[in-house]
Formats: sequence, C-alpha cells, structure tokens
Amino acid sequence: MIELPEGLEDFVARAGWSDAAIEPIPGDASFRRYFRLRRNSGETAMLMHAPPPEEDPKPFLKVASWLTQHGMRAPAILAEDAGQGWILTEDFGNDRMRDWLDDHPEGEQAAYEQAIDALVALHDLPPGPFPAYDLPVYLRETGLLTEWYAPAAGLEVDTDGYDAAWQTALAPLIARQGDGVTVLRDYHAENIMLLGSPFDHAPQGLIDFQDALAGHRAYDLVSLLQDARRDVSEKLEAAMLERYLDKAGGNADFLADYALLGAQRNAKIVGIFTRLYKRDGKPRYLAMIPRVWHAMERDLKHPALEPVAKWFASNIPEDLREKGGGTIA
Repeated sequence: MIELPEGLEDFVARAGWSDAAIEPIPGDASFRRYFRLRRNSGETAMLMHAPPPEEDPKPFLKVASWLTQHGMRAPAILAEDAGQGWILTEDFGNDRMRDWLDDHPEGEQAAYEQAIDALVALHDLPPGPFPAYDLPVYLRETGLLTEWYAPAAGLEVDTDGYDAAWQTALAPLIARQGDGVTVLRDYHAENIMLLGSPFDHAPQGLIDFQDALAGHRAYDLVSLLQDARRDVSEKLEAAMLERYLDKAGGNADFLADYALLGAQRNAKIVGIFTRLYKRDGKPRYLAMIPRVWHAMERDLKHPALEPVAKWFASNIPEDLREKGGGTIA
C-alpha cells in the first residue's frame, strides 16, 4: 500500500474532490509527487505535491498564470495551497510526446513541427516577469560538470580555466541576448503533452516549466532538438531548426548561439545526471550521458566554442570523450 503525503485528503476535500479515487503517478528527478484524481463520472484532475522547503510551488503558479494569460497551453489551476505545497490542475492525460512517438514513429515530423511552432508563438511574446538567464546562471550551470562529473570520472581538471573559457565564449551571446524571451528550460519530448493527434493539429500542453527565466530564444530549441532523454536525428534537428529560422528569423550569430547553448546545456546535464547518481542514488541517468556527451561534442566543433573546446581537449582524455563521457565510478 502506497503511503499518501500528510494533508493530501484534507486538501482534496477542500478542493471539492473528496469523492475521487487517488492514483499515484511515478515521478522523476525531484521531490515533487503526482497523483491523478478520478471520479466515477470519468472526470479527472492532476494533483501535484511540491512540499517546502525542498520545493516551492509558487513559481509554477506564477509561470502557469503568465503562460495561460498569453495564450500558451499550460494546465488550468483548479485549486492550490502553495504554503503546504499542493496544486490541483487540469489533467492533460497520459500522452507525453515521447511516449506517443514510441508508439507512432510515423508522427515524429508532425509532432516536432507543432513543438517548434509553439516556441515561435512563445518567442513572439515579450519576456515574462521572470529572473534573467544571465552569465552567472550560465556559469553556475556549466560548473556542474567540473563539480560532479570530473571527480566521478577520476579526473583532476583546471576549473579556473574552465570558467574562464566559458566566460570568453558566452560574452558575445550575452550581448546579443538582450531582454530575451521566456525560456521554459526543460522543453523536450517528456514535458510536452499531446492533447490529440499531431496529424489533426491538436494542441500540445506544457508542463514542468516552474524554473522559467528570461533568456535566449535558442535555449529551448536546444532543449527540444538535443534531447537528453530521446534520440533526435541530426536530420530532424536540422529540419526543425530550419523551420524555426524560417518562421522566427535568425542569422549566423543565432546559429553560433545555438551551438553555444547546446554545449552549455549539455555540460550542465552531464553534471546533473552524475549528481543524480552520486548524491541521489539514481543510476538510470548514467545511461543517458553518452547521448548528451555526443551532442555536446558536435556543438564544440563550432568556432564560437573554440576556447571551451580547447579546454576539453586539454582536460578530458580523448578515450573518455569517444565513449560519451567514459565510465563514472
């Protein structure tokens, strides 16, 4: 029998769902837990428990409200008690884009086209009232690689040189970023819900956006097209990047920024996935590191990444890089 969090039944009763059955849903890499409420009538809702102090549900509520007000498809908020970490939302169902594509590979092009078009719509909006995705944030994230991956791989690396290389490489991007756009930060096939078939142009729902910042419009493109959890072919990546550029515009500088943020995000993810294993005892993320590493190696070939590429060449042995990051102890 699964133990329910304290206060769940009281919150559900206050929200008017005391007659609903409670079905736990497997979680991912955080302290958040999810439950589906199901009434005999067939009506459902999604219950999220994001308990303080480990989690803070207020950013989710803020971003969801902003997205909805600006025509984006975030789940409607049915009830909330942010102080206790409870949020009851509209239920988007079970069809995550990734899962749907596992069963319908012929729909890949259509699904990704819609995901690109949603980004174009988001980037047509002024940036939301969110913190800036600025250089200190970028550097804090890239630092996860030297903080977690390097020692786990048994490497002693030049951390000062690493930070300096990233500062040099990212400086032109920061200058071009300006006020930016709303960056959801985890926009990929596991966080896009299909509310119908992409062949019918059904809308796609957004989830897991509570960490949104105001940053560069290439970031969520990288998140989608260099997916850490799903293989996206280079051919599809190129086609979807071209679709975005046709609709939203972009030049050689934008392509440089795409490569920069690809390497930045992938370096961060290598560090995060290592941390999930070493600190949190979640080894399943190790199997994803080679995919992320190989994408990062492609990004590092862009001339805009020259100082960072030189650091990798000097600090990460070639045999580890060829193995997609090598073995982590």
